Amino acid sequence: MKISGRTNITGIFGYPVEHTLSPSMHNAAFESIGLDYCYVPFLVHPDNLADAVRSVKALTMTGVNVTVPHKEKVMPLLDEINEEASFIGAVNTIVNSGEKLVGYNTDGRGFMQSLSENGVEVKDKDVVIIGAGGAARAIGYYLCRDAGRLSVHGRSREKVGKLVEDLKRLEKSVSALDDISDIERFQIVINATPLGLKENDALPFNPELLKEEQVVCDLIYGTTPLLVEAAKKGCVTVDGLGMLLWQGVLAFELWTGKRPPVEVMRNALRGSIK
Repeated sequence: MKISGRTNITGIFGYPVEHTLSPSMHNAAFESIGLDYCYVPFLVHPDNLADAVRSVKALTMTGVNVTVPHKEKVMPLLDEINEEASFIGAVNTIVNSGEKLVGYNTDGRGFMQSLSENGVEVKDKDVVIIGAGGAARAIGYYLCRDAGRLSVHGRSREKVGKLVEDLKRLEKSVSALDDISDIERFQIVINATPLGLKENDALPFNPELLKEEQVVCDLIYGTTPLLVEAAKKGCVTVDGLGMLLWQGVLAFELWTGKRPPVEVMRNALRGSIK
């Protein structure tokens, strides 16, 4: 990759950011189709977030992704937020139009595309989301449109209640789920918590309760303990790598106006997982 004074700069703001796989997929895509773009990870301390956002305009960057812990706190620093991101309450992609910084959230659409390419049909299904944080809000925004019934379970009743009430504004069948011991009644089960990311984490529920042919999704990318156990029960499993890929595809399109080489991005992600 050759960088010159004409290179368009994109990147990601996060804290920490050392673990991010996004540079590998975006830079591979830029190079593959000959775009003069570059994607750089930026370690942005929360105290410096406002300065970092101002730098997007000051340095004429094309745009950036935003990851933890900045997705919510970046919103009041932007000039405009699209409807989807406003509802979700989090931004993961910023586009610099030249005159204003516009915030988007591509996570939910990325997740739905991942389900689709894995042959998972949501329409009229009974679905449960475990977790009520930003990821749950992003996917819930889309799931509640098609699912026959959507339930939300989480440790914080306050957060679960708020998410359920917000989703009900879309006039869909959504409810809070206090007891997860009957997990086998759901056709699609989605873990939207970080449980399972660390080696000694407890699982979000007892996988022995699962039954064959249920769909089990984990938004953590890669093979997780939950997905391993679900596969043993004969479940269809979907990890978070597809969501990471497709949210990146959508961000790429927002920045460049072009369709990226999806398989190049997918292969770059797979090659980056250790």
